[in-house]
Amino acid sequence: MVLGYRHIDTAQAYGNERGVGEGVRTCGLKREELFVTTKLAAECKDYESAAAAIDGSLKEMGLDYLDLMLIHSPQPWADFRGGDYAQGNREAWRALEDAYQAGKLKAIGVSNFKEADLENILSSCTVAPMVNQLLVHISNTPLALMDYCRERNILVEAYSPIAHGEILKNAEVAEMAQRYSVSVPQLCIRYCLQLGTAPLPKTAGSDSHAGQRRGRLRHL
Repeated sequence: MVLGYRHIDTAQAYGNERGVGEGVRTCGLKREELFVTTKLAAECKDYESAAAAIDGSLKEMGLDYLDLMLIHSPQPWADFRGGDYAQGNREAWRALEDAYQAGKLKAIGVSNFKEADLENILSSCTVAPMVNQLLVHISNTPLALMDYCRERNILVEAYSPIAHGEILKNAEVAEMAQRYSVSVPQLCIRYCLQLGTAPLPKTAGSDSHAGQRRGRLRHL
């Protein structure tokens, strides 16, 4: 928190919600000064399991509300970009809508959703998705999907804007950053900002507990 990061992004799948919640509660800042996001497990494709998982995240984190909750993926990870989960996504979205209406969630959205996945939600929702969190970086810029979201007032959050660290190895990008007297990560984040997205740089540690602490933070 001393570095000024106020947007903390986690997920049920990351296995660190308890630690994130403890950090939020004990950091010394008022709750309303932090923006906390978590994600509904991609495997929750029915109303009952989704509703239980939403309450489970709140309990695990020890928080009265979450600023944003997303459906992590339109398909379970074991079948990513595979079968048809349209009905399951509508049911999971209905659970998010109910939690939003109950004040448990301040905003709701999705992650890794393509145009057809979004159309499925928009066709029956009472609350439209507010966010679509996508992999966006210099070598992966889904412009058509981003335009689709923008036209529907869906904010694109750009996760891993430094391409999981791979961009750091790119000599051409390094040369461009030097030309502007910035670091490669600064250039990458600026790229996403100028696209109108909210970039979420990813943290990583070097010790054995790094995976438990890994998350995404956005500087506000």
